[in-house]
This record gives sequence, C-alpha cells and structure tokens, in this order.
Amino acid sequence: MTTEAPSPPVLAATEVTVRFGGLVALSDVAIKVPSGTIVGLVGPNGAGKSTLFGVLSGLLRPEKGRVFIKGEDVTSATPMARARKGLARTFQQPELFLGLTVREHLVLGYRVRNERHRLWRDLIDFRAVFPPPKEETEAVEALLELLDLTKIARTPVAVLPLGMSRLVEIGRALATGPSVVLLDEPLSGLDLHESEQLSESFQRVVDNPDHEVSLLMVEHDVASVLALSSKIYVLDFGQLIAEGSAEEVRADPAVRAAYLGDDDAVATAPPARNGAVATPHPAVESTTGPEGAGE
Repeated sequence: MTTEAPSPPVLAATEVTVRFGGLVALSDVAIKVPSGTIVGLVGPNGAGKSTLFGVLSGLLRPEKGRVFIKGEDVTSATPMARARKGLARTFQQPELFLGLTVREHLVLGYRVRNERHRLWRDLIDFRAVFPPPKEETEAVEALLELLDLTKIARTPVAVLPLGMSRLVEIGRALATGPSVVLLDEPLSGLDLHESEQLSESFQRVVDNPDHEVSLLMVEHDVASVLALSSKIYVLDFGQLIAEGSAEEVRADPAVRAAYLGDDDAVATAPPARNGAVATPHPAVESTTGPEGAGE
C-alpha cells in the first residue's frame, strides 16, 4: 500500500537573508503557509515584517534564501509571474479605483486572471457592450455573497469607509483566484466593529469549500492574530524568535520580552477558536504608525 506524499505548503521561504547596506533586515528566516489556513506574522516596528512581505511577493530579492509557491522555486520570478502562480497581495493603504463600483473591482480582478484580452476594451469603456460570460458573473456574485458585499455591489468605492474599502481590495485579490493572499495590516486604523467584521470575513474565506485559499497576515492587533491564526511567526530585529500556535506564542518568554512586553496582556489575550473574533486587549494594541527602518 502506497502512502501519498503530503502536499507542499502553498507558500514557503527558507533561510531568507536581506541586507540594506550594513543593516541586516532579515537573517535566515523561514516560514510556511499550509493550504486553507490563516497564518499570522507579528513583531515590533523594524522587525522585518514588511521586508519579508517584499521578498515573498517578489518586490525584493534576498541576498540568500529561497521562496516557493506550491513547492515550485519562484525566488527569481517577478511579482507578475508569482501572481500567475497563485500569489495575491493587499497593502496598508487600499489601492482602489475611485471611479469604479464594488462589483466592478471584483470584475477587474477576475478578468486580470481569466480574461486579460478584455482589459484593453475595458480601458475604453468598462461598461462595454460585450456581455460577460456566465462563469464570470457566477464567480463575481459568489464572491460578493461570501464577503457580504452584495448590498453595496453597485456603490462607488469613493464613498465607502476604510473598513469596507479594505474588504473590497481583499475581494479584488480573491477574484484573481489565488492560493494564498498576503494581507498587510488589514485591521490598521479600523474601529472595533470594523475589525470584527473584517476578521469574520477572513474566517469565511478560509472556510469556503468552493475555493481553498490561505491568508498570511501581518498585523499589529495581536489579540486578533492570536484568535484567527492557526500558526503565528514572531520576528524581532530581523530574526525569527518564535513560531507555533497561539498558546505556544503566548507562553514564549522571548515573545513576552521582545514584543508584547506585558505578561498580563499575553495572559488575557483571547484563546484561538474556530470562527472566533478577538476583542483587542488595551495592553496588546500597538501603534499603527509607519514601520521603522528595515521594516
């Protein structure tokens, strides 16, 4: 009887090292994102989180180390090539087209991956006379429903609050059909209600049986990361100082000393549970200002 080999993680990096002059931004960092999971990446300002995102997405080339998508070495691949292989990314500030509606953003994401020939015609008139194929309509409508955006599908994104704008950007990324999405501080600047809504959306995305996708999330809201993520990686001064479940990270003395800095904060952070959304503890909410050097 033969045993099937386990499938490789949808995204992985090994021995990643990045230097900016004399500054070591990352040193021998390794990370794995299994299929259908939420993985958290945390650390103080200047820890190297954004640098690692740059390496994973192809915007930065590491001095040493490798990046893999579904087991394929993509270290030398461009960001566009990685996108075609199933990698998508969002940014701290939503990058949206203010003249388009919510639905049109999702259509745009779908066509980038599936109907690139239509983009040239859409540049002339996005509401072109060419009827969309049935597959596109079904995919977009399903995504609108999954993200609870159906009621505002025809609304221009220019009038949306920050939380909804972030959700639209995530929806556009998901419309490209990725296997993994990099989320860069998706909860930054949101109030408690908006954070809860977005966190619930993340859980629905990874629980969706119709399309298996993973989320790798950089976030300062430690309580939400601990509650949402099946595994957490902790960076400090460019080095990986801890990895594991929420309980393991919460109990790690190096994490307490380097990042959280408050034993009570770690102890009172809500435990991870299926579909749970954490209420941030005041002591574990970090500033959401610009990242420091090497970040």
